[in-house]
Amino acid sequence: MFPKRFLFNFSFPCRHVKELWRGDRAPLDETYRLPVIDGLDADENASHSDQVDLRIAWNSKGLAFVVIVCGKKQSPWSRQTQPEESDGLQLCLDTRDVRNVHRATRFCHRLILLPGGPGAREEKAAAIWVPIHRAKNHPNPVSVGRITVKSSFSADGYRLDAMIPADVLTGFEPEEYPRLGFHYVLADREIGPRFLALGPPFPHDQDPSLWPTLELIPG
Repeated sequence: MFPKRFLFNFSFPCRHVKELWRGDRAPLDETYRLPVIDGLDADENASHSDQVDLRIAWNSKGLAFVVIVCGKKQSPWSRQTQPEESDGLQLCLDTRDVRNVHRATRFCHRLILLPGGPGAREEKAAAIWVPIHRAKNHPNPVSVGRITVKSSFSADGYRLDAMIPADVLTGFEPEEYPRLGFHYVLADREIGPRFLALGPPFPHDQDPSLWPTLELIPG
């Protein structure tokens, strides 16, 4: 049986911000928050999760993200050698928001932002580019080291801040294309996954037609 969300095309506002980065974090307050859907029972929990707060903003220089995860008893499990199995934020972006194709184009990007974390390996926060399965073409090659990622930890969770420069995203031209295809998975082994819209068993990390739209609201 298909979930109810499969029957709709979702669109969410993405607010403009004057500064993507200030000091050591992205200056995004709660007004930049996006919905978070509990992947364990998504149709019944299509609202803000009380354990996950995800925020996004844009300007001509790129995109900024903030993820706040709370209510945890364990440190995040984060391995740069195993990004898809790690706790962290998995992002899918289509800078053309093409709704009628099922295979990714060169304007489609998949990035994984890892918080790192305390523990034996104590890895730092990182951004990792991941090829999209069955993609027709891949974006222009860039150094993910240009993506700024910072994390901080509390007794019951963590905060992850990230800034993705515009030239890291092939085709990011907000004045001409003010709509982005956008999907995320907040992966967490302890509290379970969170999604913006569809999750498994749909091919949510490879089919751009399943990604909701972000409307880039002018400043």
